[in-house]
Amino acid sequence: MILKIKAVIFDMDGVLIDAKEWHYQALNKALAVFGEEIEFSEHQSTYDGLPTKSKLDLLSESGRLPYKLHDFINELKQKYTMEITAVKCKPKFIHQYALSKLKEEGYKIALASNSVRKTIKSMMELSKLEKFLDFYLSNEDVDNPKPNPEIYLKALDKLNLTAKEVIIIEDNDHGIEAANSAGANVLKVKSVNEVNYKNIKNFIDFIESK
Repeated sequence: MILKIKAVIFDMDGVLIDAKEWHYQALNKALAVFGEEIEFSEHQSTYDGLPTKSKLDLLSESGRLPYKLHDFINELKQKYTMEITAVKCKPKFIHQYALSKLKEEGYKIALASNSVRKTIKSMMELSKLEKFLDFYLSNEDVDNPKPNPEIYLKALDKLNLTAKEVIIIEDNDHGIEAANSAGANVLKVKSVNEVNYKNIKNFIDFIESK
């Protein structure tokens, strides 16, 4: 049988790593130095899935934060993220099994995240998933992060595949918008626990049965 779907592209936070709250905590810890805070409900509705730079831009556009503080806060946030990651990021069997089975069956596997490269590398190493990836892309590899589709278009180019030959797994509105704009088949999940071999294969079978 010739596979119609030839690759799976994963988002990271909220898909392979349950790190959404880690980023929220790290950013608020950095913002607290200057007396600012993002409420969790506000983060979920507006900021979730955006890179730190975009979050800081939104805060400044609304008059809550001077632009001149961005570099310092971003650096501090990345430091806090790495500290939390070192403690909380651990291997998850359902993800190791899913990626190993997909790899064994001949699918290409990539990751495209709005996180910085250093964070992706650390999380993939600590979760023991790095060895299954053909490559990963970070927000440092594109000019326009999600919800712009650039990162997914770049991933398709590196895979040398068309959008219809891949599935993208996403969990938040910004990522889903980027994946849809790239023209791919999008598997939407609500938690990292939904990212398992059975759900992924069922979605692939569904797409290939069309």
